[in-house]
Amino acid sequence: MQKTALISILLFFLFTNCSQNHQEFDILILNGTIYDGSGNQPIQADLGIRNDQIIEIGELSSSVATRTIDGKGLVISPGFIDMHTHLEPLMDMPLAESLVRQGVTLALGGPDGGSPWPFEDYLDSLSNMELGVNVAYLIGHNTIRKEVMGLEDRGPTGEELELMKRYVKQAMDEGAFGISTGLKYLPGTFAKIDEVIELSKVSANANGIYTSHLREEGLGLLEAVKEAIMISREAEIPVVLTHHKAIGVKMWGASTQTLSMVDSARNLGLDIMMDQYPYTASHTGISVLIPSWAMEGGNFASRIENPILKDSIKEGIIYNILNDRGGKDLNRIQFSRVEWDQSLEGKTLQDWVIREEMEPTIENGAELVIQAQLNGGTGTIYHAMDEKDVERIMKHPMTMIGSDGRLSRPGDGQPHPRAYGTFPRVLGYYVREKKILSLSEAIHKMTGLSANRLGIVDRGLIKAGNKADLTIFNPETIIDKSTFTDPHQYPEGIEYVIINGEIAIDKGKYLAVPAGKVIRKTAKN
Repeated sequence: MQKTALISILLFFLFTNCSQNHQEFDILILNGTIYDGSGNQPIQADLGIRNDQIIEIGELSSSVATRTIDGKGLVISPGFIDMHTHLEPLMDMPLAESLVRQGVTLALGGPDGGSPWPFEDYLDSLSNMELGVNVAYLIGHNTIRKEVMGLEDRGPTGEELELMKRYVKQAMDEGAFGISTGLKYLPGTFAKIDEVIELSKVSANANGIYTSHLREEGLGLLEAVKEAIMISREAEIPVVLTHHKAIGVKMWGASTQTLSMVDSARNLGLDIMMDQYPYTASHTGISVLIPSWAMEGGNFASRIENPILKDSIKEGIIYNILNDRGGKDLNRIQFSRVEWDQSLEGKTLQDWVIREEMEPTIENGAELVIQAQLNGGTGTIYHAMDEKDVERIMKHPMTMIGSDGRLSRPGDGQPHPRAYGTFPRVLGYYVREKKILSLSEAIHKMTGLSANRLGIVDRGLIKAGNKADLTIFNPETIIDKSTFTDPHQYPEGIEYVIINGEIAIDKGKYLAVPAGKVIRKTAKN
């Protein structure tokens, strides 16, 4: 009896050791340098994936797998999380190639106050599509306000405010990760801080966050940051100053003050963070140069017919070109998308003025801004930021990375290069070439820091049990290729992207794999 028991024990240990040394995985990554997303120093280890999960990290050279990847000389990182993405074309471009090729495995949509509505219906529709990337959403304040109040320049009635609050709660219950505002845009620009605080409280009660395109990012920037901090305090909500920047020549250097304000607020116990894209140019509509009052109610065209009002509108545009986003130079205003005249795409406002055989003055530029808006508007790139501000904001420990890019495909318009190159640019230009960040810091800003902000516990870090979202790149070659004059270029150096355990990029080749999912905020995350 004792002999039989002894043999059984020996067989058990023999079987167990064999199982441990010959584990079977779907994907096995050997010899890689693992940056786990926490900001800690890297480790040399192997990594095993089964189904959609990371199963084990360690010495796995004797294990077997359906697919083995040699990670020698490569960085194994959590998949990048884009904290500010314009996913509006997602139903037309569900595979989101421009994101996946950057190493993005999760994109947060609904920024700047604009989001899908009705919220759950849209997410349900996406869930039935073959997505190339994981997506999550915020509920947009501008969307809700427009639904309830249109484009009216006034405060809400008590009944209207309660309806907006119900809509925000509804979206939070349906899986929104928080509320976004675009206080520079219509109709959010007409909202007073009390309205924003009340709606933000609804998000806070559901453990959501608040992200804000501030009321001003040029003149008025400091007051706008103060407003966001006050919203955090009064609504008791975590805040992200999204695509944080100091825009317009007169505001260059102001990031020293805004970052000090963030630090002071955090020292008082407020949870303030930022996200940023690594470029010195912004991108939005031509209407950002037009005084908001001129757009109220959607009556811009009728106001232009009034000579007195037109003069006031033109003066406001001239002021913004000289002092704000226009950067004091018509050449700093570049058209990205012009549906009514595609020959202007990639050209500047100065180019257009000259084409019209007008003198290239700020006044004539303002006249064409009016014409552009009457024609239906344009997508516009504004080269009006200072590199020192970009670097200073990037180095702050509470800054995450977000592209602010719109899903793009080759040949479609003249987009901002951030749509193709944000994450490789940080790693290639700002880490390897300029040494603004260490590689560990940069990866943390793209992964673990962002996942923590969203409250997502099973992504953003490489650890056993987490979802198998991974980006594997060559740290010596990764770089963006997209430029302002030739934007439709994919980056280099990203060798593999794994999304929910499926290989989406294999040895640099894009596979068009529909591995993405809609991620909704729940009590668990």
